[in-house]
Amino acid sequence: MLDSVLDAVMRAPSGPERQPYSIERWWLKALIMGVALALGIGFSGGSIAIYHHMHGLGLSQSWLLGLLQGLPLVVAPLMPLAAWRVMVTGLLLADLTAGRGEFMPWPVTSLLGMLVVLALVAAVSSRPVSQGVSIMMIAVLAILPVMFNGLEQWFGLILIALALLAVVFGDAVGGRRWAEISLAEQAELRRQDLARQAVLEERSRIARELHDVVAHHMSVIALQAEAAPYKIPELPEAARTTFVLLRDEARAALTETRRVVGLLRADDETAERVPQPGMERLPELVASHDGLRVSLAVVGTARALPEGLDLSAYRIVQEALSNASRYAPGAAVAVEVRYDADMLRLSVVDDGARGEPDTSNGGHGLVGMRERVTMLGGTLFAGGRNDGWAVIAELPYDDGHDPRGDR
Repeated sequence: MLDSVLDAVMRAPSGPERQPYSIERWWLKALIMGVALALGIGFSGGSIAIYHHMHGLGLSQSWLLGLLQGLPLVVAPLMPLAAWRVMVTGLLLADLTAGRGEFMPWPVTSLLGMLVVLALVAAVSSRPVSQGVSIMMIAVLAILPVMFNGLEQWFGLILIALALLAVVFGDAVGGRRWAEISLAEQAELRRQDLARQAVLEERSRIARELHDVVAHHMSVIALQAEAAPYKIPELPEAARTTFVLLRDEARAALTETRRVVGLLRADDETAERVPQPGMERLPELVASHDGLRVSLAVVGTARALPEGLDLSAYRIVQEALSNASRYAPGAAVAVEVRYDADMLRLSVVDDGARGEPDTSNGGHGLVGMRERVTMLGGTLFAGGRNDGWAVIAELPYDDGHDPRGDR
């Protein structure tokens, strides 16, 4: 209890210990400070007048007590605990200097200002500080006036109840807002964790899918290196040794690749036994989306694509159509594949939902598309266009891009 009082009186910081509100608009901040300024000046003037004309105090003493008990309201929104400390000092001085026989030793304007500050203090301070403030108010508003100024006990209890009510109200408002802020922060941290997890899962999926492509090339290297001595009987011994070394290294690389992909695979996930799809299967993909009106246009002369690009381009279109089925059911979707001179350009554009979108289970399709485009050194646009949504990917055929070089 003593520690709480000491925290309230001198040890706790004057500024907010917790932030129950966040005001971004400048005009709202100016309005709050303007109201605080008006209350501070108005309550100070009212307290000075009451002390001088009704309590019969001298003008200098009335000014001192009035300013101490009212003017701190001006800075109360910024430093509520500092304002309370000054105001409670003014109330304490009134307790010590007022004579007996007064119904209460302070003007009603001072009490109203104190109630406002008490609510602000409880809203932005920790519970121990609020407890210390409450104990001090019990002493200043009831115990001392009853002992030295002849304040009626029943009225002292009313003042205590009003002060505690202001503290409880401020603590409830500040505590609720603080809980909301904490929950929002936790939700944001969880969203970031889920986003990172989605990126890792998509990268693992891409690695597993590209395993077949890499394994095929490594197998071809190993087979060709092993067959070379039989195709060329007069091959020098040094060349034979080189081919044997090349075969062994290719097999070792293939084994390590399979081991790493095995670690990336989930416990309940088995290795795929079917070839990875490519752009040649795009018409089948377009025809499989019954809930959409999909049109496919191929611009330019189709060309053989590197296997990694071929697979990634198919997956990008597949994911874009899946998103359109989920978020824009019944829409007309235009799929365009453009074979330019130096890059493959994919465009999937819908004209907006005709039915109720399915938002119950949002996936991470855009994450996967971005990872694939980044891996290939291309660019991706995904966003609203007219009344619908557009996904546009530009994938260079081969630019030697290494994503690790950007890190």
